[in-house]
Amino acid sequence: MKDPKIYLGIDNCFASKRWTEPEEWARVIKDLGLYYVEASADTECDPLYMGAEYLADWCEKVKAAKEKTGVSVANLYSGHGTYATLGLAHTDARVRARFLNDWLKPMAKTASTVGAGLGFFCHAFSDSTLQDPARYEFAYNTLISDLANLAAYSKEAGCTPIGVEQMYSPHQAPWTVDGAKEMIRAIYKKAGAPLYITVDTGHQSGQFRFTRPTEDETVTLLNEKKAGKPLERWLGPATAYALYDSADGANASTVSAMQKEFDKYPYMFAEKADSDTYRWLSNLGDMSPIIHLQQTNGVSSSHLPFTPECNAKGIIKGEKVLRAIAEAYSQKRDADMPEQCNEITLTLEMFTGMAAINRSALENLKITVEYWRRFIPNDGMKLSEIIGRLK
Repeated sequence: MKDPKIYLGIDNCFASKRWTEPEEWARVIKDLGLYYVEASADTECDPLYMGAEYLADWCEKVKAAKEKTGVSVANLYSGHGTYATLGLAHTDARVRARFLNDWLKPMAKTASTVGAGLGFFCHAFSDSTLQDPARYEFAYNTLISDLANLAAYSKEAGCTPIGVEQMYSPHQAPWTVDGAKEMIRAIYKKAGAPLYITVDTGHQSGQFRFTRPTEDETVTLLNEKKAGKPLERWLGPATAYALYDSADGANASTVSAMQKEFDKYPYMFAEKADSDTYRWLSNLGDMSPIIHLQQTNGVSSSHLPFTPECNAKGIIKGEKVLRAIAEAYSQKRDADMPEQCNEITLTLEMFTGMAAINRSALENLKITVEYWRRFIPNDGMKLSEIIGRLK
Protein backbone atom coordinates (compact mmCIF):
# COMPACT_ATOMS: atom_id res chain seq x y z
CA MET A 1 0.00 0.00 0.00
CA LYS A 2 1.36 3.42 -0.96
CA ASP A 3 1.92 6.04 1.70
CA PRO A 4 1.84 9.35 -0.21
CA LYS A 5 3.46 12.60 0.76
CA ILE A 6 0.99 15.38 1.50
CA TYR A 7 1.54 19.07 0.76
CA LEU A 8 -0.60 22.10 1.51
CA GLY A 9 -0.93 24.65 -1.26
CA ILE A 10 -3.20 27.37 -2.59
CA ASP A 11 -4.61 28.33 -5.97
CA ASN A 12 -3.55 31.88 -6.79
CA CYS A 13 -6.98 32.59 -8.27
CA PHE A 14 -7.48 34.71 -5.14
CA ALA A 15 -4.79 37.02 -6.52
CA SER A 16 -6.43 37.51 -9.93
CA LYS A 17 -6.47 41.19 -10.95
CA ARG A 18 -4.67 42.04 -7.69
CA TRP A 19 -1.24 40.47 -7.23
CA THR A 20 -0.47 39.43 -10.77
CA GLU A 21 3.33 39.22 -11.08
CA PRO A 22 4.88 35.93 -9.87
CA GLU A 23 6.98 37.67 -7.23
CA GLU A 24 3.89 39.53 -5.97
CA TRP A 25 1.68 36.49 -5.46
CA ALA A 26 4.61 34.41 -4.23
CA ARG A 27 5.31 36.91 -1.43
CA VAL A 28 1.64 37.05 -0.46
CA ILE A 29 1.47 33.25 -0.37
CA LYS A 30 4.64 33.02 1.72
CA ASP A 31 3.16 35.50 4.18
CA LEU A 32 0.14 33.21 4.50
CA GLY A 33 2.46 30.40 5.61
CA LEU A 34 2.43 28.40 2.37
CA TYR A 35 5.14 27.37 -0.07
CA TYR A 36 3.24 25.62 -2.85
CA VAL A 37 1.00 27.33 -5.36
CA GLU A 38 -1.41 26.23 -8.03
CA ALA A 39 -0.96 28.86 -10.72
CA SER A 40 -4.30 29.73 -12.28
CA ALA A 41 -4.41 30.63 -15.94
CA ASP A 42 -6.61 33.58 -14.91
CA THR A 43 -3.72 35.04 -12.95
CA GLU A 44 -1.91 36.02 -16.12
CA CYS A 45 -0.61 32.76 -17.60
CA ASP A 46 -3.25 31.78 -20.16
CA PRO A 47 -1.71 30.60 -23.47
CA LEU A 48 -4.44 32.05 -25.69
CA TYR A 49 -4.49 35.45 -24.01
CA MET A 50 -0.79 35.90 -23.28
CA GLY A 51 1.06 34.03 -26.01
CA ALA A 52 4.26 31.96 -26.17
CA GLU A 53 6.82 34.76 -25.73
CA TYR A 54 5.11 36.12 -22.63
CA LEU A 55 4.81 32.63 -21.12
CA ALA A 56 8.52 32.02 -21.65
CA ASP A 57 9.23 35.22 -19.71
CA TRP A 58 6.63 34.24 -17.10
CA CYS A 59 8.47 30.97 -16.48
CA GLU A 60 11.69 32.86 -15.83
CA LYS A 61 9.86 35.15 -13.39
CA VAL A 62 8.42 32.11 -11.59
CA LYS A 63 11.90 30.66 -11.17
CA ALA A 64 13.23 33.98 -9.89
CA ALA A 65 10.33 34.30 -7.46
CA LYS A 66 11.07 30.83 -6.11
CA GLU A 67 14.69 31.82 -5.51
CA LYS A 68 13.58 34.90 -3.55
CA THR A 69 10.63 33.44 -1.59
CA GLY A 70 10.94 29.65 -1.59
CA VAL A 71 7.44 29.38 -3.09
CA SER A 72 7.18 26.70 -5.78
CA VAL A 73 4.56 26.23 -8.46
CA ALA A 74 3.24 22.74 -7.80
CA ASN A 75 0.65 22.79 -10.58
CA LEU A 76 -0.80 24.95 -13.29
CA TYR A 77 -4.58 25.04 -13.55
CA SER A 78 -7.23 26.25 -15.95
CA GLY A 79 -9.43 29.17 -14.92
CA HIS A 80 -12.76 30.80 -15.59
CA GLY A 81 -11.85 31.77 -19.15
CA THR A 82 -11.81 28.21 -20.45
CA TYR A 83 -14.47 26.96 -18.04
CA ALA A 84 -17.06 29.28 -19.63
CA THR A 85 -17.00 27.51 -23.02
CA LEU A 86 -17.69 24.10 -24.56
CA GLY A 87 -13.93 23.94 -25.09
CA LEU A 88 -12.54 20.48 -25.65
CA ALA A 89 -16.05 19.07 -26.21
CA HIS A 90 -17.08 21.78 -28.64
CA THR A 91 -19.49 20.87 -31.43
CA ASP A 92 -16.95 22.18 -33.97
CA ALA A 93 -13.84 20.05 -34.50
CA ARG A 94 -11.73 23.13 -35.23
CA VAL A 95 -12.39 24.51 -31.77
CA ARG A 96 -11.63 21.15 -30.15
CA ALA A 97 -8.31 21.02 -31.99
CA ARG A 98 -7.51 24.60 -30.94
CA PHE A 99 -8.15 23.80 -27.29
CA LEU A 100 -5.97 20.70 -27.43
CA ASN A 101 -3.09 22.05 -29.48
CA ASP A 102 -3.09 25.76 -28.62
CA TRP A 103 -4.20 25.69 -24.99
CA LEU A 104 -3.73 22.37 -23.20
CA LYS A 105 -0.45 21.34 -24.80
CA PRO A 106 1.18 24.77 -24.30
CA MET A 107 0.00 24.67 -20.68
CA ALA A 108 1.59 21.24 -20.26
CA LYS A 109 4.81 22.55 -21.80
CA THR A 110 4.78 25.59 -19.53
CA ALA A 111 4.13 23.40 -16.50
CA SER A 112 7.06 21.19 -17.44
CA THR A 113 9.33 24.23 -17.75
CA VAL A 114 8.66 25.24 -14.13
CA GLY A 115 8.67 21.64 -12.84
CA ALA A 116 4.93 21.51 -12.21
CA GLY A 117 1.96 19.30 -12.91
CA LEU A 118 -1.24 20.33 -14.67
CA GLY A 119 -4.91 20.25 -13.81
CA PHE A 120 -7.84 21.59 -15.76
CA PHE A 121 -11.48 21.57 -16.65
CA CYS A 122 -12.26 23.02 -20.07
CA HIS A 123 -15.06 21.05 -21.69
CA ALA A 124 -18.83 20.71 -21.64
CA PHE A 125 -21.44 18.93 -23.74
CA SER A 126 -24.15 21.08 -25.29
CA ASP A 127 -27.79 20.27 -24.56
CA SER A 128 -28.34 19.15 -28.15
CA THR A 129 -25.52 16.65 -27.66
CA LEU A 130 -27.04 15.36 -24.42
CA GLN A 131 -30.42 14.89 -26.10
CA ASP A 132 -29.03 12.44 -28.68
CA PRO A 133 -27.46 9.24 -27.23
CA ALA A 134 -25.55 8.43 -30.42
CA ARG A 135 -24.20 11.97 -30.67
CA TYR A 136 -23.30 11.94 -26.99
CA GLU A 137 -21.41 8.65 -27.37
CA PHE A 138 -19.42 10.10 -30.26
CA ALA A 139 -18.67 13.30 -28.34
CA TYR A 140 -17.66 11.41 -25.20
CA ASN A 141 -15.37 9.03 -27.11
CA THR A 142 -13.83 11.98 -28.94
CA LEU A 143 -13.16 13.63 -25.59
CA ILE A 144 -11.50 10.46 -24.30
CA SER A 145 -9.28 10.32 -27.40
CA ASP A 146 -8.24 13.95 -27.03
CA LEU A 147 -7.51 13.53 -23.32
CA ALA A 148 -5.49 10.39 -24.08
CA ASN A 149 -3.56 12.39 -26.68
CA LEU A 150 -2.84 15.00 -24.01
CA ALA A 151 -1.82 12.36 -21.46
CA ALA A 152 0.72 10.86 -23.86
CA TYR A 153 2.03 14.31 -24.84
CA SER A 154 2.37 15.41 -21.23
CA LYS A 155 4.27 12.27 -20.29
CA GLU A 156 6.67 12.85 -23.17
CA ALA A 157 7.04 16.53 -22.24
CA GLY A 158 7.81 15.70 -18.62
CA CYS A 159 4.66 17.31 -17.25
CA THR A 160 3.41 15.04 -14.48
CA PRO A 161 0.99 14.50 -13.02
CA ILE A 162 -1.96 15.79 -15.00
CA GLY A 163 -5.64 15.51 -14.22
CA VAL A 164 -9.13 16.68 -15.12
CA GLU A 165 -11.42 18.13 -12.46
CA GLN A 166 -14.60 16.33 -11.41
CA MET A 167 -17.79 18.34 -11.76
CA TYR A 168 -21.44 18.02 -10.73
CA SER A 169 -23.86 18.09 -13.65
CA PRO A 170 -24.59 15.86 -16.68
CA HIS A 171 -22.99 18.15 -19.27
CA GLN A 172 -19.65 18.20 -17.41
CA ALA A 173 -18.14 14.73 -17.20
CA PRO A 174 -16.76 13.27 -15.02
CA TRP A 175 -19.51 14.06 -12.54
CA THR A 176 -20.21 10.69 -10.91
CA VAL A 177 -17.84 8.38 -9.03
CA ASP A 178 -18.36 5.50 -11.44
CA GLY A 179 -18.06 7.84 -14.42
CA ALA A 180 -14.75 9.18 -13.10
CA LYS A 181 -13.38 5.66 -12.72
CA GLU A 182 -14.52 4.81 -16.23
CA MET A 183 -12.82 7.90 -17.65
CA ILE A 184 -9.54 7.21 -15.86
CA ARG A 185 -9.53 3.61 -17.12
CA ALA A 186 -10.42 4.53 -20.71
CA ILE A 187 -7.69 7.17 -20.99
CA TYR A 188 -5.06 4.96 -19.39
CA LYS A 189 -5.91 2.12 -21.77
CA LYS A 190 -5.75 4.35 -24.83
CA ALA A 191 -2.74 6.46 -23.89
CA GLY A 192 -0.59 4.09 -21.85
CA ALA A 193 -0.12 7.12 -19.62
CA PRO A 194 -2.21 8.29 -16.67
CA LEU A 195 -4.61 11.18 -16.61
CA TYR A 196 -5.92 11.51 -13.08
CA ILE A 197 -8.72 13.63 -11.65
CA THR A 198 -8.99 16.53 -9.25
CA VAL A 199 -11.52 15.97 -6.51
CA ASP A 200 -13.01 19.26 -5.29
CA THR A 201 -14.65 19.15 -1.86
CA GLY A 202 -17.48 21.41 -3.05
CA HIS A 203 -18.22 19.72 -6.36
CA GLN A 204 -20.70 17.28 -4.88
CA SER A 205 -23.33 19.98 -4.48
CA GLY A 206 -25.23 19.30 -7.70
CA GLN A 207 -25.50 15.57 -8.27
CA PHE A 208 -28.49 15.07 -5.95
CA ARG A 209 -30.52 17.31 -8.27
CA PHE A 210 -30.02 14.86 -11.14
CA THR A 211 -31.07 11.51 -9.69
CA ARG A 212 -33.34 9.25 -11.71
CA PRO A 213 -37.02 9.12 -10.64
CA THR A 214 -38.14 5.64 -9.60
CA GLU A 215 -41.46 4.23 -10.85
CA ASP A 216 -43.18 5.24 -7.63
CA GLU A 217 -41.70 8.73 -7.82
CA THR A 218 -42.83 9.01 -11.45
CA VAL A 219 -46.38 8.12 -10.41
CA THR A 220 -46.26 10.79 -7.72
CA LEU A 221 -44.95 13.42 -10.15
CA LEU A 222 -47.71 12.69 -12.66
CA ASN A 223 -50.41 12.83 -10.02
CA GLU A 224 -49.01 16.08 -8.67
CA LYS A 225 -49.07 17.51 -12.20
CA LYS A 226 -52.77 16.69 -12.50
CA ALA A 227 -53.33 18.42 -9.16
CA GLY A 228 -51.62 21.55 -10.48
CA LYS A 229 -48.27 21.32 -8.70
CA PRO A 230 -45.32 22.68 -10.73
CA LEU A 231 -42.59 20.23 -11.73
CA GLU A 232 -39.40 20.66 -9.71
CA ARG A 233 -37.80 17.26 -10.31
CA TRP A 234 -35.18 16.41 -12.95
CA LEU A 235 -36.55 14.14 -15.70
CA GLY A 236 -33.44 13.95 -17.87
CA PRO A 237 -34.11 13.82 -21.61
CA ALA A 238 -36.54 16.10 -23.44
CA THR A 239 -38.49 13.01 -24.51
CA ALA A 240 -39.33 12.26 -20.87
CA TYR A 241 -40.47 15.84 -20.33
CA ALA A 242 -42.67 15.57 -23.43
CA LEU A 243 -44.38 12.47 -22.02
CA TYR A 244 -44.87 14.25 -18.72
CA ASP A 245 -46.31 17.35 -20.41
CA SER A 246 -48.85 15.33 -22.41
CA ALA A 247 -49.96 13.13 -19.51
CA ASP A 248 -53.25 13.54 -17.70
CA GLY A 249 -52.39 11.96 -14.39
CA ALA A 250 -50.52 8.73 -13.70
CA ASN A 251 -51.26 5.64 -15.73
CA ALA A 252 -49.21 2.49 -16.23
CA SER A 253 -48.41 3.13 -19.88
CA THR A 254 -47.08 6.66 -19.30
CA VAL A 255 -45.03 5.59 -16.29
CA SER A 256 -43.56 2.69 -18.28
CA ALA A 257 -42.82 4.92 -21.27
CA MET A 258 -41.01 7.47 -19.10
CA GLN A 259 -38.91 4.76 -17.46
CA LYS A 260 -37.91 3.47 -20.90
CA GLU A 261 -36.79 6.96 -21.85
CA PHE A 262 -34.71 7.16 -18.67
CA ASP A 263 -33.07 3.88 -19.68
CA LYS A 264 -31.84 5.40 -22.96
CA TYR A 265 -29.97 8.23 -21.22
CA PRO A 266 -28.02 6.76 -18.28
CA TYR A 267 -25.39 9.50 -18.57
CA MET A 268 -28.00 12.07 -17.52
CA PHE A 269 -28.47 10.63 -14.04
CA ALA A 270 -26.43 10.37 -10.85
CA GLU A 271 -26.82 8.36 -7.68
CA LYS A 272 -27.64 10.24 -4.51
CA ALA A 273 -24.34 9.00 -3.09
CA ASP A 274 -22.50 10.98 -5.79
CA SER A 275 -23.30 14.06 -3.71
CA ASP A 276 -21.17 12.72 -0.85
CA THR A 277 -17.76 14.41 -0.75
CA TYR A 278 -16.30 11.67 1.41
CA ARG A 279 -17.44 8.94 -0.97
CA TRP A 280 -15.47 10.66 -3.72
CA LEU A 281 -12.40 10.91 -1.51
CA SER A 282 -12.58 7.34 -0.21
CA ASN A 283 -13.07 5.98 -3.74
CA LEU A 284 -10.75 8.26 -5.71
CA GLY A 285 -8.52 10.17 -3.31
CA ASP A 286 -5.59 8.04 -4.44
CA MET A 287 -6.31 9.00 -8.08
CA SER A 288 -6.33 12.73 -7.26
CA PRO A 289 -2.85 14.29 -7.12
CA ILE A 290 -4.59 17.63 -6.56
CA ILE A 291 -7.49 17.92 -4.14
CA HIS A 292 -9.23 21.29 -4.09
CA LEU A 293 -10.27 22.37 -0.62
CA GLN A 294 -13.22 24.67 -0.09
CA GLN A 295 -15.73 24.92 2.71
CA THR A 296 -19.33 24.25 1.67
CA ASN A 297 -22.74 23.66 3.17
CA GLY A 298 -23.29 20.79 0.73
CA VAL A 299 -25.87 22.70 -1.28
CA SER A 300 -23.66 25.09 -3.24
CA SER A 301 -20.04 25.24 -4.35
CA SER A 302 -19.29 28.68 -2.94
CA HIS A 303 -15.53 28.30 -2.34
CA LEU A 304 -15.83 29.53 1.21
CA PRO A 305 -12.81 29.88 3.51
CA PHE A 306 -12.28 27.70 6.58
CA THR A 307 -13.06 30.37 9.13
CA PRO A 308 -14.87 29.52 12.38
CA GLU A 309 -18.07 31.05 11.03
CA CYS A 310 -17.97 29.05 7.79
CA ASN A 311 -16.81 25.87 9.54
CA ALA A 312 -19.77 26.01 11.92
CA LYS A 313 -22.14 25.62 8.97
CA GLY A 314 -19.82 23.63 6.72
CA ILE A 315 -19.55 19.90 6.08
CA ILE A 316 -15.84 19.75 5.23
CA LYS A 317 -13.78 18.63 8.22
CA GLY A 318 -10.04 18.19 8.04
CA GLU A 319 -10.02 14.89 9.94
CA LYS A 320 -12.70 13.36 7.73
CA VAL A 321 -10.99 14.49 4.53
CA LEU A 322 -7.68 12.90 5.51
CA ARG A 323 -9.23 9.66 6.77
CA ALA A 324 -11.23 9.33 3.54
CA ILE A 325 -8.05 9.76 1.47
CA ALA A 326 -6.35 7.10 3.58
CA GLU A 327 -9.28 4.78 2.91
CA ALA A 328 -8.73 5.21 -0.84
CA TYR A 329 -5.11 4.16 -0.44
CA SER A 330 -6.11 1.03 1.48
CA GLN A 331 -7.81 -0.46 -1.57
CA LYS A 332 -6.04 -2.55 -4.18
CA ARG A 333 -6.36 -1.07 -7.64
CA ASP A 334 -7.07 -3.22 -10.69
CA ALA A 335 -4.40 -3.45 -13.38
CA ASP A 336 -6.50 -1.32 -15.74
CA MET A 337 -6.12 1.67 -13.42
CA PRO A 338 -2.98 3.80 -13.23
CA GLU A 339 -0.61 3.72 -10.28
CA GLN A 340 -1.79 5.41 -7.11
CA CYS A 341 -0.40 8.91 -6.65
CA ASN A 342 2.85 9.26 -4.74
CA GLU A 343 2.06 12.84 -3.72
CA ILE A 344 -1.06 14.88 -3.11
CA THR A 345 -1.25 18.65 -2.96
CA LEU A 346 -4.22 19.68 -0.85
CA THR A 347 -4.96 22.97 -2.54
CA LEU A 348 -7.01 25.76 -1.03
CA GLU A 349 -9.27 27.26 -3.67
CA MET A 350 -10.83 30.47 -2.39
CA PHE A 351 -12.14 33.00 -4.87
CA THR A 352 -11.96 36.71 -4.03
CA GLY A 353 -14.90 38.83 -5.15
CA MET A 354 -14.14 41.90 -7.23
CA ALA A 355 -15.63 44.12 -4.52
CA ALA A 356 -13.89 42.31 -1.67
CA ILE A 357 -11.49 44.25 0.52
CA ASN A 358 -7.94 42.92 0.12
CA ARG A 359 -7.07 42.99 3.81
CA SER A 360 -10.22 41.08 4.81
CA ALA A 361 -9.76 38.53 2.05
CA LEU A 362 -6.18 37.84 3.11
CA GLU A 363 -7.19 37.58 6.76
CA ASN A 364 -9.73 34.87 5.87
CA LEU A 365 -7.05 33.06 3.88
CA LYS A 366 -4.63 33.25 6.82
CA ILE A 367 -7.24 31.76 9.15
CA THR A 368 -7.90 29.06 6.56
CA VAL A 369 -4.21 28.17 6.38
CA GLU A 370 -4.00 28.04 10.18
CA TYR A 371 -6.93 25.59 10.21
CA TRP A 372 -5.26 23.20 7.76
CA ARG A 373 -1.81 23.54 9.32
CA ARG A 374 -3.29 21.86 12.41
CA PHE A 375 -3.39 18.70 10.32
CA ILE A 376 -0.40 19.25 8.02
CA PRO A 377 2.15 21.21 10.04
CA ASN A 378 4.95 20.29 7.62
CA ASP A 379 4.79 19.84 3.88
CA GLY A 380 5.85 16.44 2.57
CA MET A 381 4.59 14.52 5.61
CA LYS A 382 3.53 10.94 4.94
CA LEU A 383 -0.20 10.35 5.03
CA SER A 384 0.25 7.66 7.67
CA GLU A 385 2.06 10.16 9.92
CA ILE A 386 -0.73 12.69 9.49
CA ILE A 387 -3.39 10.08 10.27
CA GLY A 388 -1.42 8.99 13.32
CA ARG A 389 -1.60 12.53 14.70
CA LEU A 390 -5.38 12.71 14.45
CA LYS A 391 -7.39 12.29 17.61
